[in-house]
Amino acid sequence: MREFEEKQKRIETLLAEHQLEALILRRVGSFAWATCGAASYVNMATTEGEATLVITPDGRYLVVNNIEAPRLDLEEGLVDQGWKFRVTPWYETHATVADLTDGLRVGADVPYPGTTDLSAELARVRTLLMPDEQERFRTLGKLHAEAMDSAIRSVRPGQTEYQIAGILAQETESRGMQCIVNLIATDERVFSFRHPLPTGKKLDRYAMLVLCGRWRGLVGSLTRLVHFGALSEELQRKSEAVAKIDAAFNAATRPGHTLAQVFDRATDVYAETGFPDEWRLHHQGGPAGYEAREYIATPGSTDEVFLGQTYAWNPSVAGAKSEDTILVGDDDNEVLTEIPNWPTLSVTVEGRAEPMSRPAILEVT
Repeated sequence: MREFEEKQKRIETLLAEHQLEALILRRVGSFAWATCGAASYVNMATTEGEATLVITPDGRYLVVNNIEAPRLDLEEGLVDQGWKFRVTPWYETHATVADLTDGLRVGADVPYPGTTDLSAELARVRTLLMPDEQERFRTLGKLHAEAMDSAIRSVRPGQTEYQIAGILAQETESRGMQCIVNLIATDERVFSFRHPLPTGKKLDRYAMLVLCGRWRGLVGSLTRLVHFGALSEELQRKSEAVAKIDAAFNAATRPGHTLAQVFDRATDVYAETGFPDEWRLHHQGGPAGYEAREYIATPGSTDEVFLGQTYAWNPSVAGAKSEDTILVGDDDNEVLTEIPNWPTLSVTVEGRAEPMSRPAILEVT
């Protein structure tokens, strides 16, 4: 309950800062955060769940229809957590949220009539992970690594991108994660698209698999690439470049640095490796948490890096990409999605005594 009560204190602090009295939480990520991992969704693609949390001076309420209420009680334990259920028939419209907040100054994590939009502020609060959340993220990272390793080593020439996506989804879902992002590109599509939705194209020699998996509300990210036969000089050069850029991102993501400083260091390495403008063609990632990215890092961002946050950086040049989820630790950052026995590149990083290992392209010969 320590995690739960600390989050309630953070909510109280946020409301006080904005001179508000009550808070409405409808986003799937916010619901999971406030309940320490409970799931309010039925459709995995939805942003807003089937239940709403309402925090007022009088208590903590869960407004939900009669379909979802039994599961949220019996399997998620939200009654035991102290939420007061307000159950409504699924077939009736109701004004329960409005009644609970009547006459109060209210904030919300989504656009909601008569409220102050706190979505950006809450995204930043969600990134400040407590020790129990960090442990859950470690478990999530291992599940990512296992699923990706098993899937990508099952990839064979002649498979369609749909079939590869199916393999990745099966390996992910069978481990208890939801596969909420499943991007697959093969051959020339790796060079053409940063967000390659899978197609019926068959693999010849080269494949990229991208996974964002959700477990107990938390979301991690991981990309790996496999090549059948020896890499070309061009692809080897690009692979080494994104490894250096990724290492620069990860090394600079330390407490006290602003995201602008992190971003500037990485874009310098883009230029140093001969790809000065590639960062403009795709976002570079940012803080993770209860969304794949709670918000995207941009040049000039004044947001600071804090101990205990997780980040997923995803630098790319046309044809190559590097992506893992890292945890900002006391003395160094921990790669949560590291795959044991995966081939790596050793990267020298400015300001570090020891080189950093970043994933290479898996070559199958």
